[in-house]
Amino acid sequence: MEVLSSRVLLRPADPVASTAFYRDVLGLAVYREFPGGTVFFLGSGFLEVSGGGGVPPTDGLALWLQVRDLAATQQELTERGVTVLREPRREPWGLDEMWIADPDGVRIVLVEVPAQHPIRRDSRTS
Repeated sequence: MEVLSSRVLLRPADPVASTAFYRDVLGLAVYREFPGGTVFFLGSGFLEVSGGGGVPPTDGLALWLQVRDLAATQQELTERGVTVLREPRREPWGLDEMWIADPDGVRIVLVEVPAQHPIRRDSRTS
């Protein structure tokens, strides 16, 4: 199998509220819009918010979003009225994480990779 592109599909209970959350609150850039949906840039992937009225998957699904500065992101989102479900903390695997949720309760893990973390190391020079 050769994968050429991918995206996460969300079918929210309220597509208008979810689209506004991802666009206006999180500030994700729009990749494309079509009747009934919006696709957002999600780093090197995409998030499609389309359809609606279904039961959104909240158990076992989380979006992992890497940010440059977790403290600044927390302040920005708090000012926009976002509830922080779990305050930023250093995880045993060495990443700094904070949790929020979208309007349907889909957990969003915001991650900052500390300077000394192996993800930041160029393995070609080790």
